[in-house]
Amino acid sequence: MILLVCGGAGFIGSNFIRYKLKNDPDCTIVNFDKLTYAGNLDNLKDVENDPRYKFVQGDITDLEALNNVIKENNIDHVINFAAETHVDRSIHGGMKDFVLTNSLGVQMILDAVRANNIKKFVQVSTDEVFGALELDSNDKFTEQTPIMPNMPYAAAKAGGDLMCNAYFVTHKVPVVVSHCSNNYGPYQFPEKVIPSFIFRLSNKEKVPIYGDGKNVRDWIHVDDHASALSLLLKKGVPGEVYNIGSDNERNNLELTKMLLDHFNLGEDMIEYVEDRKGHDRRYAIDSSKIESLGWKPMYPREKFAEGLKQTIEWYLSNDEWVQKLRDRKAEWDEKALRKD
Repeated sequence: MILLVCGGAGFIGSNFIRYKLKNDPDCTIVNFDKLTYAGNLDNLKDVENDPRYKFVQGDITDLEALNNVIKENNIDHVINFAAETHVDRSIHGGMKDFVLTNSLGVQMILDAVRANNIKKFVQVSTDEVFGALELDSNDKFTEQTPIMPNMPYAAAKAGGDLMCNAYFVTHKVPVVVSHCSNNYGPYQFPEKVIPSFIFRLSNKEKVPIYGDGKNVRDWIHVDDHASALSLLLKKGVPGEVYNIGSDNERNNLELTKMLLDHFNLGEDMIEYVEDRKGHDRRYAIDSSKIESLGWKPMYPREKFAEGLKQTIEWYLSNDEWVQKLRDRKAEWDEKALRKD
């Protein structure tokens, strides 16, 4: 397999590349990334000299660049992680970048896949495209759940998902779509809730919780997500959708208390703030379809505390990585302001 990984310098993409190189000796990887503020080549320092790994800077909205990287490297499989992902920015900032990357960018990849006879394309999406579940229900998102996004970020992702379905039905493009729950683990950008809370609590700073803190998310370790996607590249059926979760539902208050316990801090470190606009109440994933292919999470619900502890320790021992990424974001934000 000669695999093009779009957006491989980000959190999930870089962990996937590391997982794939470690577990699939017959796979060669080309990492194609625009390197926005969240794309960081330091995430892959440990594999940058691997002869099976190569980095090419580029933008998925540039069809010519996509075609070139595919042809020049004899790519036969593609997986896409490239996305604007921060929900708060999609609410309070402009939506243009989200639509360009999450919808138009996917269409450009589909065009390139179609033109270059790619064997399989896996589009990495989110459970947020399904909207929200009732807090007190036992319902879970399945592959048949209608797409009904509530958040601007999710709407842009849904646009890409629907484009995948249209290209499969119309052009028989061999695309597989995955929907995953909330990821945690090393190399996640510090604006996300778990690393953000880790840094605040390590400095004895209060952590903000939206609303009543009862919003529920299904948390999955990023390595489990990587193993599921690796399986879909081999066994996923084109035209099909697969949900990926670890049956690990936690509300925000429960998650925060687990972090507080690690730092021996009390609930007085919680600051309740005004709820986020359009805040979805609950997400839950039914992953029985991908489990039927032989996949199981290494960190299911009963091992969440172990995975979370490892994640905390990783961030606390990599403060230089964190600071460099924060500086990068500050520079990126400054450039954006000058451009505006």
